[in-house]
Amino acid sequence: MGRKRGITDMFGDSATLNNLTYMQYLNRLTELAISMFEWKNLPASVDARYLELHLFETGCMVYFNDDVLGDLCLDCITNGRLDVYGNPILRRAYSGYNNYQKLLKESNSVIIWNNYLHTNSILDVKMFARRLYNLDRIIDVNTNAQKTPVLVQGTEKQRLTLLNLYKEFEGNAPFIFGDKNLDLNALKVLQTEAPYVADKIYQLKTQIWNEALTYLGISNINIQKKERLITDEVTRNQGGTIASRYSRLESRRQAVKKINAMFGTNIEVNYREDFQQAGEDNKPQDPGTNTIGGVGNE
Repeated sequence: MGRKRGITDMFGDSATLNNLTYMQYLNRLTELAISMFEWKNLPASVDARYLELHLFETGCMVYFNDDVLGDLCLDCITNGRLDVYGNPILRRAYSGYNNYQKLLKESNSVIIWNNYLHTNSILDVKMFARRLYNLDRIIDVNTNAQKTPVLVQGTEKQRLTLLNLYKEFEGNAPFIFGDKNLDLNALKVLQTEAPYVADKIYQLKTQIWNEALTYLGISNINIQKKERLITDEVTRNQGGTIASRYSRLESRRQAVKKINAMFGTNIEVNYREDFQQAGEDNKPQDPGTNTIGGVGNE
């Protein structure tokens, strides 16, 4: 005989959906973050995906040469002696997937920082993912509440019947069958009449999503405005996007310059063209109209 489904199960389902929604946003933002930069001419022994993923998670990587494995770029520990500018003199490269470790110094390795602050990106991305999942779940709850939510009071004998009725209600049944022995007069119903606010929450969610893209340096139009945007508004809005992109890109380029000089490589790193094109698509198509979409404001 199947176990009765009670309130605990409903809360469990809600918690599961909370976690799934959070992980969905975290994964989506992580994918964007680690796909923004294109590395060229890396040695075959250096994995670009691993490099970007661990810069995202830890904030720094170290490039060096191993006598057996060739050029490598691995996680590093930098909590040792510092120079006058706060840069680590000694650094220990390691792999979290085996016991590989190697003590390095400034003369035989180069640290690649994720940004000018020398911090990771995952903490901020987790913050955005949490805010987005919370708004998504509010939309779910508010939308579900439009099924004319009710608080029903009845006897303990009616409990199972009411739970079964609610199950049909929750399952969007086109009609609900009530047994002839069900005493409707003994039931007290309170309608909560929840207002519909999902559309407003969705607008807020869109704004938070765009804020996350701005933080990552990905072009977007983070302005809530019904009429068309003029060119100057879009340009001003992209200022924070470009600044965030510059911090991460230039940190990588500075490291690449040192790597090429130290190891005789010809490595390049650039902002991926697909992301650049997305930014171009947000610009006015007709420069004579000075508006987005090529239509002037009357």
